[in-house]
Amino acid sequence: MPLNFFLKLYARLAGLTALVILLCIVLFVGINSVRSQFWHERFAEPLMRWLASSPAPEQQYHWLPPEYGFQVVDAGDPSLSPVIRERLGYGQIVAVEGSLGYRFLVSGFHGEALQLRASQPYRDIAIVSAQVMRVHLDSVGLEEREEAIERLSGSLKARVRRVQSPAALPDDEVLERVYRQGSAFYYDNQVARVLLQLADGELVLVSLPAPFNLWAWPVILLLLVVSGSVLALALFFVLRGLDSNLRKVESVAVRIARGEMSARVESGEGSIVSRLAAAFNGMAEHIQRLVDVQREMIHAVSHELRTPVARIRFGVQMIEDCQGQEALQKQLDGIDGDIQELDELIDEILTYARLEQGGPVFSLDEASVTDIVRQVVTEQQLVRPALSIVGEIDEASEQLAMADVEPRYIHRAIQNLVGNAGRYASGKVLVRCSIDEDHCRVDVEDDGPGIPEDEWEKVFTAFARLDDSRTRTSGGYGLGLSIVRRILYWHNGQAFVSRSDSLGGARFSLVWPRKKPMEPEL
Repeated sequence: MPLNFFLKLYARLAGLTALVILLCIVLFVGINSVRSQFWHERFAEPLMRWLASSPAPEQQYHWLPPEYGFQVVDAGDPSLSPVIRERLGYGQIVAVEGSLGYRFLVSGFHGEALQLRASQPYRDIAIVSAQVMRVHLDSVGLEEREEAIERLSGSLKARVRRVQSPAALPDDEVLERVYRQGSAFYYDNQVARVLLQLADGELVLVSLPAPFNLWAWPVILLLLVVSGSVLALALFFVLRGLDSNLRKVESVAVRIARGEMSARVESGEGSIVSRLAAAFNGMAEHIQRLVDVQREMIHAVSHELRTPVARIRFGVQMIEDCQGQEALQKQLDGIDGDIQELDELIDEILTYARLEQGGPVFSLDEASVTDIVRQVVTEQQLVRPALSIVGEIDEASEQLAMADVEPRYIHRAIQNLVGNAGRYASGKVLVRCSIDEDHCRVDVEDDGPGIPEDEWEKVFTAFARLDDSRTRTSGGYGLGLSIVRRILYWHNGQAFVSRSDSLGGARFSLVWPRKKPMEPEL
């Protein structure tokens, strides 16, 4: 995976995660702010409606003003905003949050505004509701108490029951506060409960609804939906970009299938398909080169085959006119030479085709490069006795002679260079071999006319020749150097040409790694 793509993807994921978290926090705070306002007003509504139904609640519940700031506020009081006055006019319960807690407002019996302060709304509303119940339960007799409990439970939206068995009693600490203060507030499974002792000693337990829950399931569901939607949207854009890049590859593949061999995929670096695009373009270039090579080969082969075939046809016709055995043998020798030329040409074409169309399955084994060089020099000296073919190998190279090569093809490459030099040399060919820890190098130099610098690259092109000769002695077929370059390519090396400083002619050089690359461990 490209590092740029990984860093870009990581930054996007980190940014997306931060965005989702920030969005969830904003939604959580905003929604719970509204929910909290609504819950507090709904929770305090039964008590405030009860107080508003009394003509004089400040006198009937005289303990409210000092403990809970209960007071009657004039409807035109400047502390009441227009929104609050409007809501009170509609008969709504208003909860206003302040630095000291909440204040609850309701329109009273005579149209005035009643205000109750609660520093801890859940606890204070529970206690005030229980105290109001005790006032009314103490004012009725035992025979009317059950009816009063039902009436108060319905009006104040609280569950009220008389404690009639020891199993329903809370722990001793709560009972001690009840006997000392007359009531005790405590939590049971996070639900507010108030235990009251009436004037006749009877215990009454008041249970209020559950407190406000920040993590209610609708909030969690909403956050999950929002997070999932943001992630789905981000995934959509990522997949859309990936799909767009894949469509580019698909489009180019279709164009190549239609014959547009020059079509290529354009993809910026660091994208998820950049490596695919690079591999696809490499494949397309290879296919285009193979098609071009095939086209050139068909054209060149058809041209190269005409000459020996024409000579064979001419030789066959001349046999009919031969008057003596000597003339007949001469024609037969010529035909045999032409057939040998055809055989050599076909061998060259097949070798070049194998190397161009993916190459042979090379099995690089350890072999002595210096021995291969000496073998080629010996063989070529026998073939060309008129020339002086000399091999130069220093002592350091002899010690590092073992290298990872395909001996048969390295032999073929050096042989082609020496044979090519022998065709153009005036009298001497020099073969130098130098090997170090990392690379092998073979230089083949001759004292011939050399090669113009502007033709150095052209000589490695298939069927390319720098003269118009077609004779078997000097012309060749224009495939030898192409085969050399492909052999070196499959050895991860290079073949190039320059000028010989010592002999003045051409110098062909082969350079390749001494050891094959280590395969990565899986």
